[in-house]
Amino acid sequence: MARLVRLVDTSRRISGLPGVLISRSAGNWNKDWKPGPYPVNPEDRAAVARKYGLRPDEYKPIPDDGLGVGDYPDLPLVTAESRDPYYPWDHPEHRRDFMEPIHAEYDMYGLDRVNASQKLRFSVTQQFLAFMGVMTFFVGTYYLMESRKIHWPLLPKQYPGDGKVHYTFEKPE
Repeated sequence: MARLVRLVDTSRRISGLPGVLISRSAGNWNKDWKPGPYPVNPEDRAAVARKYGLRPDEYKPIPDDGLGVGDYPDLPLVTAESRDPYYPWDHPEHRRDFMEPIHAEYDMYGLDRVNASQKLRFSVTQQFLAFMGVMTFFVGTYYLMESRKIHWPLLPKQYPGDGKVHYTFEKPE
């Protein structure tokens, strides 16, 4: 308890807001996981490989093309669906282990996303031809039936009573 009070006192002195220092040390920030600069020499590469939990001979950075991935490793694309569902994963809902480096575009290949290793049921050509067939049918039907409407969108004149004029522009007396 004394340590907590000392931390709160320190945070008040440093920032003026209670609990700010405690909240900052509670966990990692997004900036802690931001990739660093692209490694240029072997010492930098070895340090970055340790950062991502890889051996220096395994580590290969993503080529620097200006998109800002920095020192992030170029990992093989393995989708979550293609991983063993019976392995005791640390995070079974994502089929990955704690502190495991993931692909740079991992968010596209989760269990609720695309499975890149799955063979398509229908080829892309078959999908395109099916789409064109359905669209041709509906557009053709529309143009063939355009002149054969069930009713014309026009209502008869709606007069109140027996057809007398029901308005006037004269002042009421």
